[in-house]
Amino acid sequence: MSNAKAPPRAGTNGPGAAAPSCPPLTERPLTAREAEIAARVFKALGDPVRLRLFSAVASHESGEACVCDISDVGVSQPTVSHHLKKLKEAGLLTSERRGTWVYYRVEPAVLGALGKILVSAPAPA
Repeated sequence: MSNAKAPPRAGTNGPGAAAPSCPPLTERPLTAREAEIAARVFKALGDPVRLRLFSAVASHESGEACVCDISDVGVSQPTVSHHLKKLKEAGLLTSERRGTWVYYRVEPAVLGALGKILVSAPAPA
């Protein structure tokens, strides 16, 4: 029996949790836990290659992208795999192996959650 644990999914309270449990930044100060979760997501997206890969998956016509369709980001294939792994660990992407290819999808709640946390306060009247 293995002691390895699967990474928590987005929206959970585990280390791989993404932004869904965080309120808008303008609503109230974040708790330490909320800040930790949000920082993990922003750190994952803070790398230009990871941001390009995330964008390629999020904007793909079918809602998912084969690694073979998104790997042209100016780095080697092992580096692409490393960055995709980091995005998965942050709870931003999910993946499914089909034969020799891996297909990636944006975790369903992530885009809405990212938009929610960055929403601006209404302008004063």
